[in-house]
Amino acid sequence: MDSNATLSAPPRRTRSIVSLGLAVLGVAGALFVVRGPLMMSAPRCMAGRWHGCFDTFNGVVLMTLVALPLAMLVAWALTRLRRAAGVTSAWRKSLAEVGMVHGTVPFLWLTMMPGAAPGIAPARVSLVPLRDLVTMGPLGIVGNLLVFASLGFFAPMRFAALASVPRILALGAGCSVLVETAQYVLRLDRVSSVDDVLVNAAGAVLAALASRRWWRTSAQTPPDHTSAIRSAA
Repeated sequence: MDSNATLSAPPRRTRSIVSLGLAVLGVAGALFVVRGPLMMSAPRCMAGRWHGCFDTFNGVVLMTLVALPLAMLVAWALTRLRRAAGVTSAWRKSLAEVGMVHGTVPFLWLTMMPGAAPGIAPARVSLVPLRDLVTMGPLGIVGNLLVFASLGFFAPMRFAALASVPRILALGAGCSVLVETAQYVLRLDRVSSVDDVLVNAAGAVLAALASRRWWRTSAQTPPDHTSAIRSAA
């Protein structure tokens, strides 16, 4: 049994290295594709101008990438504080908290950007499922999938109570309903669509499934710990 475990370790490590390499290549490729549009917003963002930076998609994405080292620094600082206090899984908790905020706030900002005639155009609602998917296009669908993807990925890692697919689905759908309601109430000249809710919730679930190997372990730890205490007693 020990020899089998020893033999299975290198392939598992190799798969992890290959997966990490593919992820790095994917991120590098995506940045290479969008480098042109992002650099167009760079002068305004670096000058601290609101117009042309924080009110544009390219500007928000650029500032999100620029703030990534700061987010990692915050996660590191939180980890140090938790380890000093003797908290278990300090790095996972800190990374999950920072990841939820850093990965969700920019997309919420984008979804709450007003259209061409905010406060003037009448509020619009689309309650027919799947009708707006055609008009979204591939880019719109991908964008909606990413709105609560970070929340779905990190929330079950941080909160054991959310470590189930139905609860992440409810969380994504509930947050999306709040966003669509805010768009309607504030009259941002955007369509409050049920398809947005469906796609946003689907994105949260898909991201949660991608991190399932981590949040399932953390969710199962407390019961095992409790049973060990009972058996010892």
